[in-house]
Amino acid sequence: MKKLLVVLAGAFAFASCSKSTGTTVTGCNFYESTTVASAAETAYIQSYLTTNGWTATQHASGVFYEVTTPGSGITIGLCSTVTVKYTGKLFNGTIFDQNLFGTAFILGNLITGWQKAMPFVKKGGTIRMYIPPSLGYGSAGSGTTVPPNSYLLFDVQVMDAY
Repeated sequence: MKKLLVVLAGAFAFASCSKSTGTTVTGCNFYESTTVASAAETAYIQSYLTTNGWTATQHASGVFYEVTTPGSGITIGLCSTVTVKYTGKLFNGTIFDQNLFGTAFILGNLITGWQKAMPFVKKGGTIRMYIPPSLGYGSAGSGTTVPPNSYLLFDVQVMDAY
C-alpha cells in the first residue's frame, strides 16, 4: 500500500510540474490551418499596399503583415492567450471593431489571418495585418459590421502573451 501511495504521489508531482511555453499547452485542441489565399486575393492586397505607398511582408498563407515593434518574450502560438489593444478596419477605412483598453483572446479562437501573423510579434510589440477574405470572415462576413468577402486591416499592440 505504501508503494502505491509513493507511486501515485510521484505521478501527481510530475504531472503538476509541466510547463507551458506559450506555443504548446496540455489539452490544446487547436490545429494549424492549411487555408491559403487565392492569387487574386494576394494580388488585390499587393495593389492596395502599392496604391497607399505601404510595404508589408507576405506570409505563405497570403496574409500580409508589418511588424512595427517586435516586442520580446515567448513566441505566440495557437494555444497562447494574448491580451491586445486593436483596431479592425475594412480596406475602405471603416472601423468595424476596436478595443483600446486591452482584451484577452486565445489565438486559436481567432480568424486564420491573426493565427498566421501574430507569431511574428511578442509582448510589447505592434503589428499591422492585411487579411484577405479567405483568412478572415470569408463569404459569410461577420454580423452587420463586416460584409461578405471583406479585406481586413488590423493594427494590434500586444500587451501580454502567455
